This record gives sequence, structure tokens and C-alpha cells, in this order.
Amino acid sequence: MQTAKESAEAANRAKSRYVVGLSHELRTPLNAVSGYAQLLERDPTIPEARQPAIKSIRRSADYLSGLIDGLLDISRIESGRLQVFSNEINLTEFLDQIIDMFETQARAKGLKFENKLDRNLPAYVRTDEKRLRQILVNLLSNAVKFTDTGSVTLSARYRSQVATFTVADTGSGIAEEDLSRIYEPFERGGGRSEKPGLGLGLTITRLLVNTLGGEIEVESKEEAGTRFTVRLMLASIERPQPARIAGDTAATAGYGGPRRTVMVVDDNADHRAMMRDILVPLGFNVLTVEDGETALDQLEDTMPDLFLLDIRMPGMNGWQLATTLRDQGITSPIVMLSANIGDDAIIGHGDDSHNDTLSKPVDLKRLRDVLALHLGINWQATPAAPDSETATPPQSLQSPPKSDIVELIRLGEIGYHRGIRDKLAALSADEAYQPFVSEATTFVTRFDMDGLVGYLKSLKSGTAGKDAENNG
Repeated sequence: MQTAKESAEAANRAKSRYVVGLSHELRTPLNAVSGYAQLLERDPTIPEARQPAIKSIRRSADYLSGLIDGLLDISRIESGRLQVFSNEINLTEFLDQIIDMFETQARAKGLKFENKLDRNLPAYVRTDEKRLRQILVNLLSNAVKFTDTGSVTLSARYRSQVATFTVADTGSGIAEEDLSRIYEPFERGGGRSEKPGLGLGLTITRLLVNTLGGEIEVESKEEAGTRFTVRLMLASIERPQPARIAGDTAATAGYGGPRRTVMVVDDNADHRAMMRDILVPLGFNVLTVEDGETALDQLEDTMPDLFLLDIRMPGMNGWQLATTLRDQGITSPIVMLSANIGDDAIIGHGDDSHNDTLSKPVDLKRLRDVLALHLGINWQATPAAPDSETATPPQSLQSPPKSDIVELIRLGEIGYHRGIRDKLAALSADEAYQPFVSEATTFVTRFDMDGLVGYLKSLKSGTAGKDAENNG
């Protein structure tokens, strides 16, 4: 029996390692899908008719991310290693994302989705964002799943540092004899067994609520709907909420003051490219490197204003790189990124060298909040005028040879996006052309081929004038 027990435990540990590794591999491409979907969702050049499809891609990516979290939690529950990772979140935007996700699902079933958010909700709170998201997503998923007619309602109230979330529906309800068993694993009593699912959602939800130090209650009557109430301590953070840009906050186009430099260290090329596509249009100089050793080497030439470090990297991992940066006396803010924030394999392996954390898939609103907080910048709806003391005068921008500009114009006129990127990447090898590459990339990331061609033609005429002067 002892041999069998040890064998079973070893098999279970192997399965848990496999699940964690698999989840990380799944999140890597999912991060690119979610990130670029958010970029396209905010791209004003995308036809309005395409926006529903893009929103569907993003919502599906969010849903898949939630499924992966659930898969990991099953493994953590079995091993007894479920942990909490506290971070600062914008509660208003967090709830907006949840509402946006489930309004569409409810509408697709012909249901009315209502939200009742207390005016007293604080702008920022400290909690485990991932766990809070899982709790609400699980409860709202069940509400939509088990309601065929009527409505689903999400309510949120806040008083004395305690948030109360209520999810109510007009669905099939739960029989009184089943209420005492709904939190048991794989329990799917009554008519609920006819619906798809494993019966683990409420088990995980109660465990998460208890882990966060809260409580969950349920009221239900068969064929009269169900109401779940969750109470959690969410410590409010007293700092001003960034001013919302007129219209959609997605309209962020830049910030005032000197141009800042951000270094992205990640072993995944797709993630590095995506972060560049996000940050360059916002007005940042972006340095992308694939490992910690290379990052340290580049610091001899440039000192970034902020670091974005992936945690899991071969060789020197993110925690080790952050500690090394601090040991060298570098005080620039450090933000850690990981597809597995909250895992036992990650928590406890870092010291206090970092300033903040972001989980993958990266949420653009959360990223903007973190950048504004740690760089002390204010977002603007129109590109900011460059700071006179730090900006490079337009006339000092060194253009590539005329032949390279002509080649880029040709590629832009036929819309060969990848060819343009490859050409710009080759030109960026020469440090003198990096300002030009950065400027041209802003058009490429917006898929603005007409704007790029116009910009290149203006440089071409200037280059032609200089060539004539040199020949003279």
C-alpha cells in the first residue's frame, strides 16, 4: 500500500508539472492573440464593420485565459499549494471588462444583462486580480449558462473597505436538497447535469473566496432563480484616478514631457514584437532584448527609464536580472511580466527589487496605468509636442540612402507589411538610422501605408536636395 501511495503521489506531481508547463505554452501564443486583438480594437483605420469580429477574438482570448486559470487551479487544489498574489488594480476598468465580456454572452442567449455599480466604489484597490476575476467569471458563467429567459445582474457595493458582489439570475434555480452540496467537486445536481461542464466551478470559487479571506452565500429556489453574494476585503488605495480621455480611453496617443525609454526583456520574439507595437505608438523609445545577459550589456550605452522583465527565461531569469540591476545601483522602475503570476513556482523566488507586476495576456489599460504610475506621465488624446530640451530637432534626423527610401516606398505602395518590417529591422542595425526607424514604425504599427508613403516621399525629396548639393 505504501508503494502504491508513493507511486500515485509521484504520478500526481508529474501531472501537475505537466499542467503548469502546458499552461505556460498555451499562454505564449494566447498573449499575442489577445495583445494584437486589443491593438486592432483601438485602431481607428479598421473599418467599423470589422470591429465586432475583433471584439469577438479578444473576448474569446479572455475566456481561454480563464479556462487555463481553472486548469491550473485544479492542479494547485490537489497539491494544496493555492497562493494569493496581491497587486493594485483599477477597479472601475476591471469591472468594465467583466461586464463587456458577459453582456455579449447574455445578449446571444436573448437575456438582459444588468449591472448596478455603487458610486462609492474606489478607483484603485489592492487584491489578487486574477483570483477576483476567476470568482466573478465563474459565477457569471453559471448565471448565463443556467438562465434561458429573463436576466442576469451583477451588483457591486463598497463600504468600510469591504466589497460586496452579487450575481443574480432568473434561471432554473437550485433545489433545496441540492444547496448543501453545490460546492462539492463534480457535483452537478438537478437539471444542471444536462448542461456542459465538469462541476468544479463553484468548488474553485468557494476555495478562492476563502483564500482571499472572504465569504460566499447562496440563495435559490427551484425555477425562481439564484443569487450568489461574495464579500471580500479590498483595501482602497488613495491616489487620483488618471483623467479619462474624451471618448474612449483607447484613444491614448502619447504623453507630455521628454521621450522615455523602455527596455523589454523576454525570450519570446513574438512578445517582444508585440510590446514594441504597443509602446512605440504611445511615444516610447523601445529596446528589446532576448535575455538578461544581453540586457546588462546594453546598459553600457543606454539607461532605460523603465524595465519590463519576463520572469521565466533561460539562463538568468527575471528575478535574478532585477536583483542584479538593483545591485548595480540602477533605480529605474522594474515591472515583472509572467504568464503564470501567482504560481508557487514563481512567488517567493524574487525579492523586493521590482516595483510592479503584469500578467500575460497583457491588458493594455492595465499596462497604461502601470506606465503612468511609475513614469509619472499623463496620457493625452493627441500626440504631445516634444520637449524642447530633449527632443531631437527634425533637421537632425538622419535619413537612410535614397535607394533604401525608394525601396520602402515601393513596399508601402503594394502594402507589403512584412517586407517593410524586415527592411526597417535591417536599417535599425545602424544606430544613426534608429530615430528614422522609430518614426517609420509608428505608421507600420497602425497599418497606415498611405501615411508611411507620404512620410517617406517627404524624406526622399529632402534626400534628393542634399544629393544635389553634394554633387554640386
